[in-house]
Amino acid sequence: MRVNKDRRDWRIGSAADVGWIAGHTTAGVSVTTAIPPIFDAYATTYQADDVTAAAYERALVENLVTHTPDQPWWLAYLDTGAHDVVFPDAPRVFLYWDWPYVLVEAGPEAALTWRAGGHMRHAHGALPDLFFPADRSWLVSALWDDTWTCVGGPEQLIHTLERDPVANARRVRPDEDALPPGLTRE
Repeated sequence: MRVNKDRRDWRIGSAADVGWIAGHTTAGVSVTTAIPPIFDAYATTYQADDVTAAAYERALVENLVTHTPDQPWWLAYLDTGAHDVVFPDAPRVFLYWDWPYVLVEAGPEAALTWRAGGHMRHAHGALPDLFFPADRSWLVSALWDDTWTCVGGPEQLIHTLERDPVANARRVRPDEDALPPGLTRE
């Protein structure tokens, strides 16, 4: 299926496009609750109080772009009923605990601009709730009730995120509690 936005047709994803995620995460409090345990390294990241949503999200996406060959990205918007899913009439794919997502093939600029009205992590944020490149070399996922975001990917990507103070990332082991220091669970 295709949908139109910005005078262009965009491909809507199916269960097959997220089959590598669905059923491959583990219940609990570790990063592998959001990210399958298939990557070399993992981190959690969140917007610091002294950083705007736009600056934080741009830093995260720019770091991802730096470590990703030119290719489409899959953007997934969780249908909470309270946040913009960009394409409200599009079919849903189901992940984690049968949560409905709108999955669309686009790219980094769309990840930063398509969503209006914020998301669970920030009232002015635009990022999708889950996104990854076509080659599946990394995955970024924020679960429904978390105020932070989990990342899995190559060692060098995680190292880059750790070094960027605006990205505010902290490396975690796959079996470690993903909760960043200073934050609380809802």
